[in-house]
Amino acid sequence: MAEEWRPDVLGAGFEQLTLPLGTDDEGAVVATLVRSMPPWRLRPRPLHDVDVLYVHGWTDYFFQASLAAFWDTRGARFFALDLRKYGRSLREGQTNGFITHLEAYDEDIAAALAEIRRDAPGRRLVLLGHSTGGLTLSLWADRHPGEAAAVILNSPWLEFQFSAAARAAISPVVGIRAKRHPFTAAPQLDFGYYARALEEVADPNDPVTINLEWRPELSWPVRTAWLDAILTGHNRVADGLDIDAPVCVLLSARSAPPLRWSADLTNVDSVLVVDDIARASLKLGASVTIERIDGALHDVFLSRRIPRVDAYRRLDRWARGCLAPRI
Repeated sequence: MAEEWRPDVLGAGFEQLTLPLGTDDEGAVVATLVRSMPPWRLRPRPLHDVDVLYVHGWTDYFFQASLAAFWDTRGARFFALDLRKYGRSLREGQTNGFITHLEAYDEDIAAALAEIRRDAPGRRLVLLGHSTGGLTLSLWADRHPGEAAAVILNSPWLEFQFSAAARAAISPVVGIRAKRHPFTAAPQLDFGYYARALEEVADPNDPVTINLEWRPELSWPVRTAWLDAILTGHNRVADGLDIDAPVCVLLSARSAPPLRWSADLTNVDSVLVVDDIARASLKLGASVTIERIDGALHDVFLSRRIPRVDAYRRLDRWARGCLAPRI
């Protein structure tokens, strides 16, 4: 059974709950559900019957309090999930973020939804995923029709960075190696430029504190079996999903390869090729909206103030249209 809710590392207004998920070869496995606890309001808000579940990306965890506040002010209940072996859920001796198939996260999500719905069944569910979390939630929504009222993706990792052709070519090779040497690490290609860009654009009026043990400046080693799981997910997206809820995809207007530092990296997505992600997004379902935001970073909600405000404005417009109060 889950433990009791307790104060979260984000401080006042947030609580966390540990969700036991059994054991694997590295010991006890848990996920962690975080909930926002906004001040009680007398008047109902437009999204008063909505629950939002956020899932983070690779080498990441939930720390974006302002994102929770966006939904709080509109009346929704906001929850975030630190998946197994990430952030609050990482335990000593575990391989950071390691997974051999993305469907394993169904257990994490099911445990989270059971707690979210325990005392408030029948509310509408909005899935909100960033980067790898966007891939995970897209696949989950496809496998669980009727569960989500809306899916919102913040720079979702829907396609391999080196093109669809490269993905098709290396997937079989990675699959074979994953079976033989699942923990072998690929060469490190992260030079820390994305982390530097985040520091450069940090807003002193909207400060963010990052735990560098949970989200280091350089990404974690990419293990062969984990990469195989990601490529398998990309292949499924390329074949076409059938998400039955409306989907909103938020992306930077431009990408730039992080091969050397330049100020331009503070205005672009230096992690994904956004044009490829935009094309892949069209295969998610029958109702997909793509919002391209000039000057945005990979996490659009951590961009400079002007693109960040633009991202929230676009999200607000889309959410009010797709999640209008039920009559």
